[in-house]
Amino acid sequence: MGNERITEGFIRELLRANEYYDPETSVRVEEQKSTIDSVKRLLRNASKAGTGMGYPEYIITSTAAPDFLVLIECKASANDHSSTDPLAAFSAEIDLPSEERKKRANRYAVDGALHYAAHLSREFNVVAIGASGQEEDQLLITTYLFTKGTPAPKKLVTRQGREIESILAWDDYIEHATFDPSIQRLRETELMAFSRELHEFMRDHAKLTESEKPLLVGGTLIALRDTAFATSYSVITPAENLQRAWYRAIQDQVNEAHLPQAKKESMVQPYSSIAVHPELGKPTKDYPRGVLHELIQLLHQKVWPFISIYHDFDIVGKFYGEFLKYTGGDKKALGIVLTPRHITEISSVLAEVDEASVVLDICAGTGGFLISAMHRMISQSQSRAEVDRIKSRGLVGVEQQPNMFALAASNMILRGDGKANLYQGSCFDPAITAAIKKHRATAGLLNPPFSQSDTDLHELRFTKHLLDCLGPNGKAVVVLPMGCAIGNSTHKSAILRDHSLDAVMSLPDELFYPVGTITCLMVFTAHKPHRTKNSGTWFGYWKDDGFVKTKHLGRIDQNGLWPQIRERWLSEYFDRTVAAGRSVVKKVTADDEWCAEAYMDTDYSLLKPDIYRDHVEHFLSHQLLSGRIEKMAGNRDKDS
Repeated sequence: MGNERITEGFIRELLRANEYYDPETSVRVEEQKSTIDSVKRLLRNASKAGTGMGYPEYIITSTAAPDFLVLIECKASANDHSSTDPLAAFSAEIDLPSEERKKRANRYAVDGALHYAAHLSREFNVVAIGASGQEEDQLLITTYLFTKGTPAPKKLVTRQGREIESILAWDDYIEHATFDPSIQRLRETELMAFSRELHEFMRDHAKLTESEKPLLVGGTLIALRDTAFATSYSVITPAENLQRAWYRAIQDQVNEAHLPQAKKESMVQPYSSIAVHPELGKPTKDYPRGVLHELIQLLHQKVWPFISIYHDFDIVGKFYGEFLKYTGGDKKALGIVLTPRHITEISSVLAEVDEASVVLDICAGTGGFLISAMHRMISQSQSRAEVDRIKSRGLVGVEQQPNMFALAASNMILRGDGKANLYQGSCFDPAITAAIKKHRATAGLLNPPFSQSDTDLHELRFTKHLLDCLGPNGKAVVVLPMGCAIGNSTHKSAILRDHSLDAVMSLPDELFYPVGTITCLMVFTAHKPHRTKNSGTWFGYWKDDGFVKTKHLGRIDQNGLWPQIRERWLSEYFDRTVAAGRSVVKKVTADDEWCAEAYMDTDYSLLKPDIYRDHVEHFLSHQLLSGRIEKMAGNRDKDS
């Protein structure tokens, strides 16, 4: 008969080899017990016999990812590794009696691990591991992922789709688990829920202006990159000293870059008002250590674990967008419309961004396009030298608004670098124009300010300027209001005189919900006059991206449809597919409409009575609101 202690010993040595017991890390290993209050509470009735408290052999946690937990359940014999169907206890289709569940959980390592995980998954994302065997080289290890709040676990696999059958380092488990789509959606949902809580907390206790709120988020995340600050902020007193330490940590992070002093000062200056804000440094009855301490602690616990993993996520921009929802902010005054993450990501593909690219955004905002481009470039790189080149020379951005420039810089700092080629000022400034042209960018990504009444700041003027600043044959992908595609404008002629229009894609009507602007994507080739283009322009009808509106989260990929839709869109674009109801190729000039709806054949098999009725009602409502129905009625009376 086997000895379970032997199996536990093998696992302990494997954990030791993977540095789980290294005191220099944030990882914590507990054996057959836990001192964590939430874990003890969740396992209070987890005994496999149903008689009270129960624990697996190992419980592993880390402050670096507080929403994750790894547990390991061991059995001596390989015959007791797993039942034939360890997921039966979680299947709605299988009526497994409770006594049989207990029996399986008590006998088998995998079933036992899933039993404990079911209790812990109420508040944690759990990596549940079953291990068995008496010979080190014959250990059986099976790994499951039990996502928080879900009814059933599933096998945890690597990003390449392979099952995990060995003990991995903590960071490897977190990497594989966090790239599971269900975990990504859950973490993003929780992050946005926290952004609402944070907004309310700032409103009630911090007394910050709307422009200062995102700066506090971005500045705190930069400060937390400073190891000394991250480990000491909780003991810095009094509260006024914490404000100074917070500001100094931001300065230290910015000063690490090899940049002109003037640019460093531009990056840091917007945070100075927060460093002396009287409400942040004032102890209160509820927060005796001050409001800033509470804010730093919340961001450290709730946000830092997220950004340390999802490097392609515009975290500061996401918070900025959430804050705007509640206040209106400056989005109308400045025409700021933040680009959704899935659009920034697909735009990098359309612009043919790769590890050798130099990417330019002349209206960088919070840096969403640059972050997506950086992530794509680094994922395709083959060496440390290529990554260093991408971060030091591969990203170029311009942002005029000082606070927004600071947010973009903070976003890039949080990615490790990429801030060296950010310019603060108008993209039309001759000095800035000369500077960015020297980079000879190969790709341009742009979402210019919308709804500008000044013709000098027309969206297509920004587009023309971006194209002028790219190197020969550079690709540009631009998000624009549909009015730019269908309206008459001298800017269209100016663009086609020097550059060519490759494609236009009509985007979902509510892409920027709750902002009502209907948009399109335009793809250009720089410094190649349109008259030389013989193949025509490809028009795509990209109206259904699979996203749906939700009450508190806006538009989300609730049903996981986006990856499949994305691949179809890209395949049809690069193949220049012509399909009724989806796409068409047409030669156009500056006098023509630049949208698929003007040229595409209708797929009548998709036209149902309710769709027809909805479109007629929508058209009549639009006419009524614009006053055109009265005008049409007057014309009919006159004609009669």
